[in-house]
Amino acid sequence: MDVELRHLRCLVAIVEEGTFTDAALALGVSQAAVSRTLAALETALGVRLLRRTSRSVTPTATGLRVLAHARRVLAEVDDLVREAGQGSQRLRVGYAWAALGRHTLAFQRRWSAAQPAVELHLVRVNSATAGLAEGSCDLAVVRRPLEDRRFDSAIVGLERRLCALAADDPLARRRSLRLSDLSDRTLLVDRRTGTTTPELWPPESRPAVEETHDVDDWLTVIASGRCAGMTAESTAHQYRRPGVVYRPVRDAAPVAVRLAWWRDDPHPAARPVIELLTELYRAAE
Repeated sequence: MDVELRHLRCLVAIVEEGTFTDAALALGVSQAAVSRTLAALETALGVRLLRRTSRSVTPTATGLRVLAHARRVLAEVDDLVREAGQGSQRLRVGYAWAALGRHTLAFQRRWSAAQPAVELHLVRVNSATAGLAEGSCDLAVVRRPLEDRRFDSAIVGLERRLCALAADDPLARRRSLRLSDLSDRTLLVDRRTGTTTPELWPPESRPAVEETHDVDDWLTVIASGRCAGMTAESTAHQYRRPGVVYRPVRDAAPVAVRLAWWRDDPHPAARPVIELLTELYRAAE
């Protein structure tokens, strides 16, 4: 016999209410049904779970262990039901490094004003899909195409590419840079989520590369002067760090900002989010 949720709820109710009679009242069933359900659970598990006397009901040692598991399982089921029910009332937007840069605050405030019934949460997940594949978000802001055909996406805006340098780097004195200025530098990149690869440079002048997987580590190393970095403009707005300056790279192609979602299960808010973000990026052009 399979263990069912009603078996676990019955066990928990008996222990918490103290008697079979009170458990029956709490569950809205007869006392006989409570007895049968507990017996079915003990038969399914092959162990005795409760000691029953005329005055009290107490768990056996095994019963205590099963009770702890039962409570965890029931809590997980409650969370699952709550999560499913809140799907249209909560919107989680994932991002890997920088959310929407200078548009982040405007997006949050304008969304709250226009969609007060849908609570917005920004979630940072440093993965290739910014948390979409992991189930950590409903929509994701990504800055490179997703090759996984399970996902669909739309471009909502463009961002300049900026070079991140130590504040005392000689190149930091310039107002802007070219790709060739970085050919003899070591670039610190995140291959999983970043927008910078050596392929941005001609084969004969590609810089050396080191890898990182976290924006805080990226900034710390760049501030030391050991490496330089190149990133989308949003990073400069979201991560201002003493000792690090950002300079535009005028001959580097801009970065496309995409909103991504599950192809076969798009969140109901996907379309209004695309429209709002597109409007915010266009207004800044």
